[in-house]
Amino acid sequence: MDTTDMAGTKPRFAPEWLTLRESADAAARAPELLDPLRHHMSTRTDTPLVIRDLGCGTGSMGRWLAPRLSGPQHWILHDHDPELLEIAAAQLPRTAADGSPVTVATQRGDIALLDTAALAGTSLVTASALLDLLTRDELDALAAACAGARCPALLALSVVGRVDLDPADPLDTEITEAFNAHQRRVDQGRRLLGPDAVAAASVAFARYGMTVRVQPSPWRLGVAPATGTAADPALRQLTAEWLRGWIGAACEQRPDLAADAEAYLRRRLEACAAGELRVTLHHSDVLALPGTAAGGVS
Repeated sequence: MDTTDMAGTKPRFAPEWLTLRESADAAARAPELLDPLRHHMSTRTDTPLVIRDLGCGTGSMGRWLAPRLSGPQHWILHDHDPELLEIAAAQLPRTAADGSPVTVATQRGDIALLDTAALAGTSLVTASALLDLLTRDELDALAAACAGARCPALLALSVVGRVDLDPADPLDTEITEAFNAHQRRVDQGRRLLGPDAVAAASVAFARYGMTVRVQPSPWRLGVAPATGTAADPALRQLTAEWLRGWIGAACEQRPDLAADAEAYLRRRLEACAAGELRVTLHHSDVLALPGTAAGGVS
C-alpha cells in the first residue's frame, strides 16, 4: 500500500491504492458533519474560502468536499509527493455546490511545519487518513495552529482499532492486536498515534478552545454499501488488497504470526473471492470548530 520516497524518509502511498479505495472512502465519510461545517463556513467573510488539504494524496477529499460546499473556493493541496500533487490538482472539481468557481494550488513539503502564521487566512484545514500517522506532538501542534488561526478542521477516516469480520476466525483478534501495535510503532524516532489518534485529537482541539464533533465513518468491505448485496469486482479487489496489507503489517509487527497468518490470508482471500466475506473497518471523522474558550467534545 505504501512505499518509501527516493530520500528514504517519507512514506509514499501508491496512486493505484488511493484510487482503489476512493469509492469506499466516499461511502464512509460522515455526512452528519457537513451541516455544522456548512453553517460555520456561512458565517465567515473569507472570499474565496481557502481550504488546505493536508496529505492530499490523489485528491479524494477535494473531489468529495468541494462540490458539497457553496461559494468560491481556493484549495491548497499539501503533500510531499510531487506525482500525487499533480494528479490531485488535475482532478479537483472546478465548481462548488452553487456553481461558484473552485481554483487550486499545490504546496510540497512537510505538513508538520504548518503553524498559526502559515494558516493565517485559511478558512478550513482538512485531511483524510492522516491523524493516525501523526505523533502526539505533531497533533498538538496542528490543533494549536488551527485554534490560533481560528480555522476549523475536518479530519476524516482515522482508524480506531476495531475490525469486524464475518464469518469470524480464531485468528481475528490476534491479527487485529498486532496490526494496532504496528500502527502505534516508533517510525524513524516518531511514535505514531495509530488507533489512539481520534481520542487524542478530541482532547487536543478541545484543550485549545475548539468545539469537537466525532462521527463514525466505517469502511464496509465485501458488500456493496448502497444495496447490501455482494460486492462488485472493484470492491472485492479493494477487500483483497486491504487484507494483504492488514495481515502483512500485523506480521511485520509480530513475525511469529507469519506461519499461521499465511493460511489465514488464504482462507480470507478465498472467502472474499466467493463473496462470502464481510468486513467492517471502523474509522471516525473529526470536526473541530472555533468555539467557546472552554471548548468541548460532542
